[in-house]
Amino acid sequence: MNNEHFGVAAEGPSRWVRRRADGDVEKCVRILAEVHQRDGYPVNWPHRPDGWLSEASLMGAWVAELDGRLVGHVSLSRSGDGDLAPGLWSERSGTSKDLTAVVSRLFVAPQARGHGVGALLIGQAVEEARRRRLHPVLDVVASDTAAAALYERLGWERMATIEQRWSPSQSVAIHCYAAAS
Repeated sequence: MNNEHFGVAAEGPSRWVRRRADGDVEKCVRILAEVHQRDGYPVNWPHRPDGWLSEASLMGAWVAELDGRLVGHVSLSRSGDGDLAPGLWSERSGTSKDLTAVVSRLFVAPQARGHGVGALLIGQAVEEARRRRLHPVLDVVASDTAAAALYERLGWERMATIEQRWSPSQSVAIHCYAAAS
């Protein structure tokens, strides 16, 4: 597997983004558990978090390192049944939702925030989507205001907020975003 590093030369801690390796999944699950405990992401803890990170429609996954420690994750996938943003973007652009790629499973360890790690991860996923000639989109729970603020800072456009039923007893407001063209 290609473990090419994508980094930022800057003052302060060294930050790198690289393709996720099989051996990274366990560390990612531990970080995800910290994020879930602190921020409530994901809203519903998956039965198999390692499987949740490695879904079948996965086009790619990357991890971020800060001073040599794994601190973040993002993935890029084909549109799935529960994804709202691909359909909205398709309607707006007059093209097939098959021409979208969904940025998801983005999280950064609480102790690593404030170093631009989230932006680096999103940038890598967007670059891969564009390389494949796909338009990056994403869904985010409306209550995740920090994530929404990050996407908007990076120029993503909120297309809509939609109430989505996740189960008979759970309905959640979802912001749907598309990357700038």
